[in-house]
Amino acid sequence: MRSTLTTESPARLHNRRVNQELAKRAGAGVSLATVLAATFVTLSLGYALKAPCAAGNWNDGRQYRVLCYTDIVPLFGGEQLQGSRLPYLDACAPSAGRCDEYPVLTMYFMRTAAWLAEPIGSAYQDFFQTNALLLAALAFLVSWALYRAAGERSLFFALAPTLLVYGFMNWDLLAVALATLGTLAFFRDRDGWSGALLGLGAAAKAYPALLVVPFAVDLLRRGRRRDAALLVGTAVAAWLVVNLPFVLAARASWGTFFRFNAERGADWDSLWFAACDRLGAHGGSCSWSAHTLNLASAVLFVVLVLVAWTLRWRRLRETPAWTLGFPLIALFLLTNKVYSPQYGLWLLPWFALALPNLRLFLAFEAADVAVFVTRFSWFGRLAARSGDQAFAGYSGLPIRAFEIAVVVRAVILLGCIVAWIVRDPPPLSIAEALPWRRERAVVGPAP
Repeated sequence: MRSTLTTESPARLHNRRVNQELAKRAGAGVSLATVLAATFVTLSLGYALKAPCAAGNWNDGRQYRVLCYTDIVPLFGGEQLQGSRLPYLDACAPSAGRCDEYPVLTMYFMRTAAWLAEPIGSAYQDFFQTNALLLAALAFLVSWALYRAAGERSLFFALAPTLLVYGFMNWDLLAVALATLGTLAFFRDRDGWSGALLGLGAAAKAYPALLVVPFAVDLLRRGRRRDAALLVGTAVAAWLVVNLPFVLAARASWGTFFRFNAERGADWDSLWFAACDRLGAHGGSCSWSAHTLNLASAVLFVVLVLVAWTLRWRRLRETPAWTLGFPLIALFLLTNKVYSPQYGLWLLPWFALALPNLRLFLAFEAADVAVFVTRFSWFGRLAARSGDQAFAGYSGLPIRAFEIAVVVRAVILLGCIVAWIVRDPPPLSIAEALPWRRERAVVGPAP
């Protein structure tokens, strides 16, 4: 323990010792091997779900008919990963449309997977299987880190239907792994490593950058200004180390990710799209300008985060600021114009860390899966209506069912944020989160 902690109040020192003792006991009921085995089962089922789509033979409409859709297969061609093209540095083929739409670490994760695949039979299938192996390794890493941080509560991640459905949908597990490792480093007072990992996470997907704020504030509240500066500084430095070479060598191509996200309209899974579609009666489209949505979502996000923290702080001023990570991510998803299906993965570690409420977790999982099913069923219906012969005779679900699922998920997330505001600090054992297990860990007074 660092000497700077001696400046904390006796109450905070006691709380820290209590949490450390509870953390030691948290994994007593479930071993790390059990958590990793649970992760393996979930990922195996997830692979089985996506396997029918792995080879890319989608002429029969299977991606929506059997709900095996994954971005990994079409983006092998869409991001022009065949051959030896280097993202950003080599131009995209004009006939193939836009490419290099992802941040640097994600693009080069994809590029590396394509090199490792070295297709022998089906290029698409080999690429998918290679990515599945790499993403599975990242999921195991998340489970391990969560077990070290919260013991058996890591099962909130390992057994999540969201992991099953979305683990092999896209490449978000790369950012989730880096963010979770950064969080574990923060808990272990390794602030430089924490910042570096969060910076790398932001170079893979923007959201880990959000966690720098509550972590730095937590350190500042404990009088650790140098550590807060170290965390922020290493986060910025890590992001720059990854991105600056491409900024200097191919600025226009590197900026594709930022331009694309600034110019795109409301995504189907967002509340903005549901509101726009219902109010405008467009039947599956939204005409609101991207500029207006960017401004409105940014303002709403900042205001709601400040409101949530103020209400929580007034209720319990000793609340660790790092727990703000949960409502920060949840509110970002709720207010953003883009809520891609796999973004639910971002929240899974935070249910284990900051809101281990089983009822709310199961409600969110049910809603998240409902969004997945209704989304892609509607896509099949849309394709059938457009005359795609692959979906001849396919009815699918109407867009209203999809939008209802989106709204229900949003309401549940709002309920989770309210629960974070009003509940006591989370226990360190899943036994205290389960309603039918009432045992309470007893920790003696601080010496």
